[in-house]
Amino acid sequence: MKSFLFLLVFLCGILSPEAQILGKEQTTYTRADSLRGSLRPERTSFDVQKYELTLKVVPEEKYISGVNEISFKVLDQLPVMQIDLFENMQVDSILYKGKKLEYDREFNAVFISFENPLPENTQQKIRFYYSGHPIVAENAPWDGGFVFAKDKNGNPWIATAVQGVGASLWFPNKDHQSDEPDQGVEMHIAVPNGLMNVSNGRFTGKKELEKGYTQWSWKVVNPINNYNLALNIADYAHFSEEYQNLDLNYYVLSYNLEKAKKQFQQVKPMMNCFYEHFGPYPFPEDGYKLVEAPYLGMEHQSAVAYGNHYRNGYLGRDLSGTGIGLKFDFIIIHESAHEWFGNSITASDIADMWIHEGFTTYAESVYVECRWGKKAAMDYLFGIRKNIQNRTPIIGDYGVNSEGSGDMYYKGANFLNTLRSIVDNDEKWWGILKDFSLTFRHQIIETPTVIEFFQRKTGKELLPVFDQYLRYAAIPVLKFRKVNGTVQMSWETDVKNFNMPIDLLVNGKEKRIHPSTEWKNLPLDVIDPEEIEVDLLGYYVKTEIVEGN
Repeated sequence: MKSFLFLLVFLCGILSPEAQILGKEQTTYTRADSLRGSLRPERTSFDVQKYELTLKVVPEEKYISGVNEISFKVLDQLPVMQIDLFENMQVDSILYKGKKLEYDREFNAVFISFENPLPENTQQKIRFYYSGHPIVAENAPWDGGFVFAKDKNGNPWIATAVQGVGASLWFPNKDHQSDEPDQGVEMHIAVPNGLMNVSNGRFTGKKELEKGYTQWSWKVVNPINNYNLALNIADYAHFSEEYQNLDLNYYVLSYNLEKAKKQFQQVKPMMNCFYEHFGPYPFPEDGYKLVEAPYLGMEHQSAVAYGNHYRNGYLGRDLSGTGIGLKFDFIIIHESAHEWFGNSITASDIADMWIHEGFTTYAESVYVECRWGKKAAMDYLFGIRKNIQNRTPIIGDYGVNSEGSGDMYYKGANFLNTLRSIVDNDEKWWGILKDFSLTFRHQIIETPTVIEFFQRKTGKELLPVFDQYLRYAAIPVLKFRKVNGTVQMSWETDVKNFNMPIDLLVNGKEKRIHPSTEWKNLPLDVIDPEEIEVDLLGYYVKTEIVEGN
C-alpha cells in the first residue's frame, strides 16, 4: 500500500501564492552570452581529442602560468577556431607546428586564425600559452573561481570550482559541454615544495623543479567535462581502500585523517546502492577519489571535492526537515551520485542541467531507500519540496549559457518520483532507471533524448508530463467539484492534452484514475470530494476543490 496524505492537510499546509506564478522571467542576453553558449562553425568544425595542461601556481601572488596543448580532429574545413579564455587572463602566444598564430579576442572568446584553412578529417594540435590572475571565488562553489585559502596550520589550501561560470576562467579550452576530450586529459601542476596537487584521474608521478617547486602529474583516460577538471593544492594525507576492484582514494588535510577514516565509511554502502540501481561506477580506469576542499563540495569527475566538515546532513542541517537528512553525509552522497548523472551522462547545453541535478537529487532518495526503506525515501522527497519555488521553469534558454531554475534539484527529484508513481511497478521502474544510466553511459544528451527513452521503456505517452514539469513554472493542479450530486475531476495545466494518471484512496481502497484537462465524472463511488485522499507522497501535484456549476 502506498503512503497517502489527506487532501485537507495538503491544501492547508503546502499551497502558497508563489506556486501559481507561471512562465519564465524575461531575460536579456548579450553577445558575450551567445559567444559562450552557442555552437557556430568556429566550434562545431572541430572535435577535441585531448588536453594536456602544464601549469604553475604561485599561491602568494594568486597567479598562474602555463600551456594547454589541445589535440583535435578537424570535422569541416577550419580557417578560424574558437577557444575560450576569460578576458582578464593574458594570451602569451598560440603555436601551430612551431609558428605563432594570429588571433582576435572578443569578451572571453579567442578566435584563432590559420594561415591556410585546416583540411577536414585531419588530426591537429595547437599549444596555447597563457598567464594571469584568475578570478577568485567570493562564495565557492556558487559564484565560481579559484579559492585561495589557508588551513589551520597556515599552509596554502587552493582549489578550483567553476561549474556554470566555466573552466575557461582558468585554462583555455572549448568551453561548451557538447564536446569532451575523447582521449582524456593529462595535467602537470607545479606547486611549492611541501604541498601536493591532487587532480582528476590517476597519479602518474611527481618531479622536482627549480626554485622550490614540485610538479604533480595526473592522467584521465575517459572523456570529462571541462568544468570537472580540478586543482586541489594542500598539505594532504592519503589513504585508500577497495570496493569490487574499484580503488577508493581519499586525500584530506593531514590533521583530519582520523575524522576522514570514520566519516568516509559511508562510501562503500553508497557504492552498494548505486551499483545496484545505476550500474557500476562509470570511470573505473580513473578511480574514485574524495578530496578535501576549502568549500562545500563539487562533483569533479574521479576527484570529488568534499568540504562538509565531516558532519552528516548539509553542513549539519537537514534539507528535508524530516530528520532523515541527518542520517548521511549529504556531500558524499550527492556529489558522488554525479559520477553517474552529470559526469557520465552529460547535458549538451546547460539549459538542460536538470539532467545532472534532478537525477542526482533523486539519487539521494534512492540511497535513503537502500538504507532505511521506501517510506523514509518518500518522506525525504516530500520534505525537500519546501525548497521548491515554482517561479520559473526548470529548463533554461538554449544557446546562451543559461541554466534553468534552481528548482532543477528538488522539483526535478520529485518529478522523477512522480514518474515512478506513473509506472506503478517498482521492479520495472528500477530496471528503467538502471537501463537509462547504462544506455547513455559516457554520452552527451539533451532533454528530448531523455523523454524518448522513458516513453519507449514505459510504453506511455509522457511528453505532456515532461513538458509541464520542466518547461513551465507551475505544477499540475488536480481539481474536484460536485455537480448535481456527482463528483467531477480535471487537470489544470499549461500543457494541452495533459492526462497523467494518479492514485486515490476512497473508502479505504486504492484506485487509479485518469483525469484529463476536461471535466469528467469521477469513476468511483463517492459523493463528496472531502472523502478523497490523494497520493501526495508519490505525486508532486496540487489539489483543489472548487465550486460546481
